Amino acid sequence: MTSESTFLSSHLLQKLVEMAEEHERLTEKSSDLELMKNPTQMTKLLRELGALGKTVDLYNEYKSLEETEAEARQILESGEEDDLKALAQEELEECALKREKCSLALKEQLISTPEDNTHKAIVEVRPGTGGDEAGLFAADLYRMYEKYAEIRGWSVEIMDSHPTEIGGFKEMIFSISGQDVFRFMKYESGTHRVQRVPKTETSGRIHTSAATVAVLPEVEAVEIDIKTSDLRVDTFRSSGPGGQSVNKTSSAVRMTHIPTGIVVSMQDEKSQHKNRAKALRLMRSRVYAKFTEEEREKRDSTRRNQIGTGDRSQRIRTYNFPQNRVTDHRIGLTLHSLGGIMEGDLDELLMALDEANKEELIKQL
Repeated sequence: MTSESTFLSSHLLQKLVEMAEEHERLTEKSSDLELMKNPTQMTKLLRELGALGKTVDLYNEYKSLEETEAEARQILESGEEDDLKALAQEELEECALKREKCSLALKEQLISTPEDNTHKAIVEVRPGTGGDEAGLFAADLYRMYEKYAEIRGWSVEIMDSHPTEIGGFKEMIFSISGQDVFRFMKYESGTHRVQRVPKTETSGRIHTSAATVAVLPEVEAVEIDIKTSDLRVDTFRSSGPGGQSVNKTSSAVRMTHIPTGIVVSMQDEKSQHKNRAKALRLMRSRVYAKFTEEEREKRDSTRRNQIGTGDRSQRIRTYNFPQNRVTDHRIGLTLHSLGGIMEGDLDELLMALDEANKEELIKQL
């Protein structure tokens, strides 16, 4: 065998062999006539196949390049003519470069998660410490994400909102759909801190307040099965800013997942049916996130807090208005372009976080 350890360790190669075998097993299973009668299970299987497919294709390419290199080495070590050896040397160098790129692509595939390929995310923004100013900052964060989504060509749907009388939010829950949504938006999970002179401040003093952001992959029913018997649904009248009633009928919905105790409330729509549907979407994502986190903890009970863990207690970023400065504390990146960032220019921040996360995970491989 050639010196594959230069590119992929024996441990990773063994993992790739197992993934190729699993892909073959699922391919055979997909032709099962009984399975075809169950659209839900078939959809789930096809998604698993799709997730494995790209990795297996890259692995096959890697093996093919490895074989080509071995043949080129044989020519170089044989008594062939110089012209043929020169061609073999050229092919060997070309294959080495291609295999290096292929190994990097494989590592990136191995560190990617099913959630990263989710093109829908549910974002929850809530004020933290800071009173009215925290609510105003929560509204600023929502508008920042809305503008970023517009720049990237993503679509935004408000699921539930609780505005304050002065233009802030007590809570804002919305869905974002588009290419690579969760891959990049997951880095926004955590505590965002702002330092500025509030609109409500008359003496010009700088205040520090905060808002929390949670980003969950929006999952389909096929990915997590929530039984109707596990849900308790209560209805109540929705209310507007300051608590005043805005609906005389009980259209608002409070949904409780009995096994986990997770509670979701939804009142943005005037229709109880629509609120129930939105509540179920959010419930799926929250239950999925809880189960995923529990599995992650089981696999590595001593893991460190990495970039993108979604820990809402973690202070991830500070927005300093007097200094026109934004600092992301996870990677120590400071940008003096706060105005543009608040207008949705988040690419530099999120790309840097994604690259740092990728490098860290590849090291762990």
